[in-house]
Amino acid sequence: MSDDSESRGDWAARLEPLRREPGRTAILTDVDGTLAPIVERAEEAAVPAAARAALASLSERYGLVGCVSGRRAEEARRLVGLDGIAYAGNHGLELLLPGEEAVLPDPSLNGRERQAAEFVAGLDAATLRSVGLRLEDKGPIQALHWRGAEAETHAEGCAHEIAAAAGQAGLEPRWGRKVLELRPVGGGGKDAAVASLLAGPFAAAVFAGDDRTDLDAFRRLRELREKGELETAICVGVTSPEAPPELAEESDLRVEGPDGWLAILESLAA
Repeated sequence: MSDDSESRGDWAARLEPLRREPGRTAILTDVDGTLAPIVERAEEAAVPAAARAALASLSERYGLVGCVSGRRAEEARRLVGLDGIAYAGNHGLELLLPGEEAVLPDPSLNGRERQAAEFVAGLDAATLRSVGLRLEDKGPIQALHWRGAEAETHAEGCAHEIAAAAGQAGLEPRWGRKVLELRPVGGGGKDAAVASLLAGPFAAAVFAGDDRTDLDAFRRLRELREKGELETAICVGVTSPEAPPELAEESDLRVEGPDGWLAILESLAA
């Protein structure tokens, strides 16, 4: 594990195994905070043209390029702007394969697609607005954001109360960067998404992420390596002042912000 963001020379050597057999290598990435800079409102996010171009170039050379996102799969594809790569959306509850139009839902959702929405419908909308909690409807996942709220600490405290009630109602609360996501228990997860995407004959994989949910993907990559299903597994932590402490502890290498990850993508595409 590295203690600081690393220089180009340091990480270039670490990434060399990914170049040896590009046809058997997977390049996987989170989107918000990793490819696209974090913004106050999710609908304002944008993937820089340079990142889009790097992913497009990588997709022509490497066995798999994919985005593993908390956004819905179709929304992640729209944001990234590339049809020829894979998208695992809603933290693994949705899969959209390269060139396909139909989203494949996780079978664990069967009959529970509306569970989180029904819980959120029972919350007082006026109270949510008054404390600065904004609801994002992601189908089976319902998200409450407080970035930019007048009193973010108070809004986060209210989110914790909602999380406790959601847990009692049989939902699973997941925390991110100034967001609480409520989802059905079981199924999905970025770990499951990574395992699904790497079901083919891959020898090496890299995953980059910036938040707690990305740690699930880190752990699954290492598990696949320990089982001998991957020869090389590299976890890249994309750091920021908001990054959870565990990100540094569980990263094989660290880069500063989306620009740092873009530098790696462009290097691999060269």
